[in-house]
Amino acid sequence: MKTIALLLAIPIAWAAEQPVPFGHKTHAAAAIKCQDCHPNPDPGRAMTLPAASKCMTCHATIATDKSAIQKLAKWEGPIVWVRVATVPAFVFWSHRPHLKAGLKCEACHGAVAEMDVTTAAGPMKMAKCVDCHREKKATVECAACHDLN
Repeated sequence: MKTIALLLAIPIAWAAEQPVPFGHKTHAAAAIKCQDCHPNPDPGRAMTLPAASKCMTCHATIATDKSAIQKLAKWEGPIVWVRVATVPAFVFWSHRPHLKAGLKCEACHGAVAEMDVTTAAGPMKMAKCVDCHREKKATVECAACHDLN
């Protein structure tokens, strides 16, 4: 019951201060696709968040005068990005079948490509998922997303 109460307390426009400032809007304007920085490795449940080395493949020569890039260039170890979109632990959810079905990131994450600071598109609500599944003629069986054991 505590999990549900915590989920309901998340504000609609929740944003977190990230360890390195990042603007999806700037990167989307440069025609960088979501999957370029957020690959979906096996088994496909989560999209990954980029390492400093991934960012530096471009930023070794681009915007090197900016303080955020200079901070990134000196970064040691993994960047501990703060996730702004999560599903409850009791829900099994994988990006893989949704990507294969042709869903675009903005269907769940909102207009991230237009955001200077990434904010959650709102709490992940079961009703939104069920409505989408019905619209796309996908399963609405409980066991597809919930561990019933």
